[in-house]
Amino acid sequence: MQLGMIGLGRMGANMTKRLLRAGHQVVVFDRSSQAVADLAKEGATASTSAADLVTKLASPRHVWLMIPAAFVDAAVDELAGLVAKGDTIVDGGNSYYKDDIRRAKALAAKGIHYVDCGTSGGVWGLDRGYSQMIGGDSVAVSRLDSIFKALAPGKASAPPTPGRVSKGTAEEGYLHCGPPGAGHFVKMVHNGIEYGLMAAYAEGLNVLRHANAGLTTRVVDAETTPLREPGDFQYEFDLAEVTEVWRRGSVVASWLLDLTAQAFASDRTLEAYSGRVSDSGEGRWTVLAAIEEGVPVHVISAALMDRFESRGQSEFANKVLSAMRMGFGGHLEKAAGS
Repeated sequence: MQLGMIGLGRMGANMTKRLLRAGHQVVVFDRSSQAVADLAKEGATASTSAADLVTKLASPRHVWLMIPAAFVDAAVDELAGLVAKGDTIVDGGNSYYKDDIRRAKALAAKGIHYVDCGTSGGVWGLDRGYSQMIGGDSVAVSRLDSIFKALAPGKASAPPTPGRVSKGTAEEGYLHCGPPGAGHFVKMVHNGIEYGLMAAYAEGLNVLRHANAGLTTRVVDAETTPLREPGDFQYEFDLAEVTEVWRRGSVVASWLLDLTAQAFASDRTLEAYSGRVSDSGEGRWTVLAAIEEGVPVHVISAALMDRFESRGQSEFANKVLSAMRMGFGGHLEKAAGS
């Protein structure tokens, strides 16, 4: 099958390579001419603009966007003036599902199909495959089935679920979740869960790290609640070894833990990392959806707030706390590390 791919970053480039390996024809465009040239060497058809890309596709055309959410509206608007009735635009990035609903309605009025595809797999997807959560009308989604299947990990990527009766493509690693917006809604919640899982690993490992008596004595002073039994914290856990043993037979084993163990194996104190953790939007949107639904999401909300805090967003609030403690109790603020 022929597909146009716009956006050749880490995800888009690797997805293109995986499609080429599966025998699909891919016409590519990116603002970086070098990225286009590199994939042309791999067998892709180069184009110099979105308009040029469209002219190199046979009808019905299928154009896949793999670009940041902030630029999708502009790209969709441009493509809407280039493609024709019956063509399909796919957003494979991390757009807000409400934007998908709006775009689908606008494009449907012109006879253009819109498909949203939440794509998970990161930089490992070239070899592991990509889990895909898809929204859109059945006509467009079914036409793209061979593309989704080529990108997906396949049945062999996980053992069969005991008791499950096979009834669709989920076992392959892709799923048509429903009408426009459904794919990105499922991916949004997927990423919210990811926030919570990551935070749980990080917090647990931090508890292990601070069981070291040398660390504990530095954070305890007369203005905090002292340890009742400081002698109970005399450990020096090797977190590289702890994460490695957890990977084997433990109920908390996972791919995220695998990646954590790899990080400790190469940098046992994680000195290369600043601890500033970004959020790309999905965690916020998951919390917003939960608020609108009236559904509690304690863990995901806390994990999102922790990311805000990691970027220094609580610094002023902490100053306010220090000021209030000084005001009502004369509690002097302790210097860091004292």
